[in-house]
Amino acid sequence: MSDPGFWDDAERARSVIAEVNDLKSWTEPPRQLTGKIADLREIAELLQVEEDEALGAEWQRELAQLASGLSAFELKNMLRGPDDQRDGLVTIHPGAGGTESQDWAEMLLRMYVRWGEKHGFAVELLDRQDGEEAGIKSATLEVRGQYAYGYLKAERGVHRLVRISPFDSQARRHTSFASVFVYPVVDDSIEIEVREEDIEMEVFRASGAGGQHVNKTSSAVRLRHLPSGIVVSCQQERSQHKNRATAMKMLKAGLYQRALEEQAAEKAKLESTKTDIGWGSQIRSYVFQPYTMVNDHRTELKLGDVQSVMDGDLDPFIHAYLKEFGAE
Repeated sequence: MSDPGFWDDAERARSVIAEVNDLKSWTEPPRQLTGKIADLREIAELLQVEEDEALGAEWQRELAQLASGLSAFELKNMLRGPDDQRDGLVTIHPGAGGTESQDWAEMLLRMYVRWGEKHGFAVELLDRQDGEEAGIKSATLEVRGQYAYGYLKAERGVHRLVRISPFDSQARRHTSFASVFVYPVVDDSIEIEVREEDIEMEVFRASGAGGQHVNKTSSAVRLRHLPSGIVVSCQQERSQHKNRATAMKMLKAGLYQRALEEQAAEKAKLESTKTDIGWGSQIRSYVFQPYTMVNDHRTELKLGDVQSVMDGDLDPFIHAYLKEFGAE
């Protein structure tokens, strides 16, 4: 077991198995759908010869299953980008507006945690900076699972909230903004060079909301990449070494995403229908008062059940986005 070659062979075996399973996930659905279509045709021919209420009900059930299967495979076909199958990093930052926007950012954080849990993804909070009164100044989530990044990339952009503020003694309606950035988690299969001399590291004491769980040692880590200006931090672990390793993973993900955006910059200039990811380019509005409505401005999908959306029911918006933009 101490032979390094053994571990290399085991890793290669796992890689081959993963590749085979991925290929099966593409070849099996068409085979199953084709078989179901053949079965439906046979049932339809029997019904043309002789009416049968039970057989007709079975035909309707099978047809509904076929439609569902086709829809699922169509959606999967939209997740064919080079990074779609990767885990995702989600970072959330409030806009201007102090406590109001910070509270909105925390609401979005909860929404994505709920969405991930509903889909069986492993969701881990890597970093959270609490606001002075309420909400968060920033947060970073890692969502691990097949195609996590492919789904979550639909959430990248500015999210707008309209509601009667719980922080306003006069109960006035406020508009708040928060930005969501999504990066693919970079593994060892992608080479991202980060020179130690380009990194400035700061350590500090991690703390939770309301001053709870304050570490007695400076275990939290903040890394600043001097050439790019990217700043990441992690305070999830009690070990400074583990926090630095996680922060490095976050930094590499950010650098990889920036490289992808730079490669696509020229193409983006020619596509006037697409906006840059940044302030002023809201992708979705969440209205709590005077009516309830969630409106995605890219796909024009509107849903009235805002509470369900805030509880993590994002699939209609993600699916609509992928069907419209995923093939690109």
